[in-house]
Amino acid sequence: MGLSQRSRRLVPLALLGVAGVALAGCGAPGAPSGGGGGGDGEDATVTIYGTIVEGEAELLQETWADFEEENGITIKYEGSQDFEAQLGTRAQGGNPPDIAIFPQPGLLADFASRDFLKPAPEEVANNANEYWTEDWVNYGTVDGTFYGAPLMASVKGWIWYSPAKFAEWGVEVPKTLDELNTLTASIQSATGSAPWCAGFESGVATGWPGTDWVEDYVLRQAGTDVYDQWAAGEVPFTDPQIKQAFDSVGELLLNPSYVNAGFGDVRSINSTAFGDVAAKVASGECAMTHQASFLSGFFPEGTEVAEDGDVWAFILPGETEGETTVTGGGEIVGAFTDTEATQKVLAYLSSPEWANKRVSLGGVTSANNGLDPESAQDPILQETIKILQDPETTFRFDASDLMPGAVGAGTFWKGMVAWVNGTSTDEVLTQIETGWPAE
Repeated sequence: MGLSQRSRRLVPLALLGVAGVALAGCGAPGAPSGGGGGGDGEDATVTIYGTIVEGEAELLQETWADFEEENGITIKYEGSQDFEAQLGTRAQGGNPPDIAIFPQPGLLADFASRDFLKPAPEEVANNANEYWTEDWVNYGTVDGTFYGAPLMASVKGWIWYSPAKFAEWGVEVPKTLDELNTLTASIQSATGSAPWCAGFESGVATGWPGTDWVEDYVLRQAGTDVYDQWAAGEVPFTDPQIKQAFDSVGELLLNPSYVNAGFGDVRSINSTAFGDVAAKVASGECAMTHQASFLSGFFPEGTEVAEDGDVWAFILPGETEGETTVTGGGEIVGAFTDTEATQKVLAYLSSPEWANKRVSLGGVTSANNGLDPESAQDPILQETIKILQDPETTFRFDASDLMPGAVGAGTFWKGMVAWVNGTSTDEVLTQIETGWPAE
């Protein structure tokens, strides 16, 4: 059905700098109406280009089948794992798609800043302002102009565990980060085994799960202002507040008494595939693991994911009880043309109708407030939707996806691997910081 496909897709997409490099030498900006047409009238065609492939692409196309028939519009979708580079080439060549589904806000901003994108039509802006929070609207806004509405969204920072094992050990879900540390020590004492399992291996993207850990702690410990400045390069990795996050994660992941349950020692984290930890949690060999909601697609067949089931999850808590602060990801939809047909498609993709249709097909969530959580089939995805819709939730986009690709998908990933392999924190932080492009 595509959960595993989705997780593979989400991982390498922090290659944010690729399009920027491709565009750096462009000539006259402002692409003409291109792609497959996007013309008006009967049998109008709108082309959409994105990173969504295989089974998920089929589900995506299913969401607009009825819309096409009702509006006399043919939507031609193309998905590619080489999206960033190819989109830059097409835009420079004057042959972009009508619509692109951008995996990171920074990539959309890159194209908007070069005048390739059209401002979002009024109906899309109205939908965004009505159905999304201000933070999400801001992710589609560049220099005061709104270019794109969100599409799908994810929440990271889930801690997966076995409810039955927690009951057996007499422990409860923690409400603060300090309580999480106490919980870890309690489980280790009760079992004599490492409570945590972790996997950073993901092919060429090995290391990304470690960046998620650090991002979660920076946001919770240092706050939104520091997080935003860090993602923008204004607070360096060598800053004490970023080092604090590394040290806090290290108390868990670099402690040989606490990892790597079911797999080996600390260094085995780098050779363990990120999805392989699911089976260890389900079997009880591993008490806890940190991963996004899509981990539910990696549990062995027959595993019941429920509050009283085989496995369940809680969001990594904050420093004080009651905080709801999360990191996540998502897509932003932007357009290279502004034909009537293109605008109709954009309006549909920004609507609650589209969100409910796509979520009902499984595997994804959206931050659209018009989405009914019951549309999701997976209980963790239902909880994810509630978190995204909660006005008290503080949401921040995955920082590595906001950083230039040389950092977010380069030195940051590599730094996490070196850190697990034993390189000192100070040395790792200095090394990661070298990835920032010189101004």
